[in-house]
Amino acid sequence: MMRFLGVVFALVSSMATAQPYPSKPVRVIVPFPPGGILDLITRPVTESIAASWGQPIIVEAKPGASGNIGIQLARSAPPDGYTLMMSAIFLAVNPALDPNSRFRPSDFVGVALVGVTPNLFVVPAGLPVSSMNEFVAYARARPGKLAAGHPGTGTFGHLGTLLFTGHAGIDLVNVPYKSLPQAIPDLLNGQLSFMILSSAFALPHVKSGKLKALAVDAPARLRELPEVRTLLEAGWPPETVALQWFGFVAPAGTPAEIVRRFNGEVGRALKSADVIERLEKLGVAIGERSPGEFDALLRSETQRWAQIIQERNLKAD
Repeated sequence: MMRFLGVVFALVSSMATAQPYPSKPVRVIVPFPPGGILDLITRPVTESIAASWGQPIIVEAKPGASGNIGIQLARSAPPDGYTLMMSAIFLAVNPALDPNSRFRPSDFVGVALVGVTPNLFVVPAGLPVSSMNEFVAYARARPGKLAAGHPGTGTFGHLGTLLFTGHAGIDLVNVPYKSLPQAIPDLLNGQLSFMILSSAFALPHVKSGKLKALAVDAPARLRELPEVRTLLEAGWPPETVALQWFGFVAPAGTPAEIVRRFNGEVGRALKSADVIERLEKLGVAIGERSPGEFDALLRSETQRWAQIIQERNLKAD
């Protein structure tokens, strides 16, 4: 009888603790400072989901070490769906830049893609080129004499430039800056000859005539610049197109049912007019995908950038 009562008690206790997800606040770690692009992309989505759930989602900024502090914190969290992380290219490239890194992208599972940021290949207005092919010809005639700016080793601007110049067979001097805003004046005055900029950064200067947009590094043309062709339309192979993506990941081992639930909530949020408006102001093109599709993107990005980092012998700053 005592044994029977013990089994009954265990079953009742298990049923009591197996509460529907989420039964408590969820936290989303952002591995960069508050107010940055990653934080600004995260909040519209999490606010919409929290309102739907009636359960808080706490966005925690954990900056430092090029994102590694936040990544380690998310990696060490229990895989129960109550800790996620907003990720971008840094998750794929940081381990390749630092072989001693204690984490790998495989420590996480892709949950939900939020979107991608279309990028523009831009040059100063005074540079005598008007297309991507003209720029490549111009650079080939001046090997090592043109400078390209970027916001640091391993950033999208840096790796995207290396990806394209490698395919194009041109030699540009790569000039690192601490941030994009610091590089813009040098680009405008012609000290830099080339940069890859997100549409949000580039559009005001292109519309003012201070910069020329040579191509869009994205699957489709920009609504604001319908005359500027994509790289593919300009005749460049798919391998030269680099997506600047943003999405939620969770520690490996997070139950598939929870991953699907959160993915579905992100998909619902991305159909909200308010969320769409806020993301579009940030230059984000919504790119909803299934957990498996986003996870596959993360794996392919890891392989792609690791190869470039190894070929160029790049190391973390």
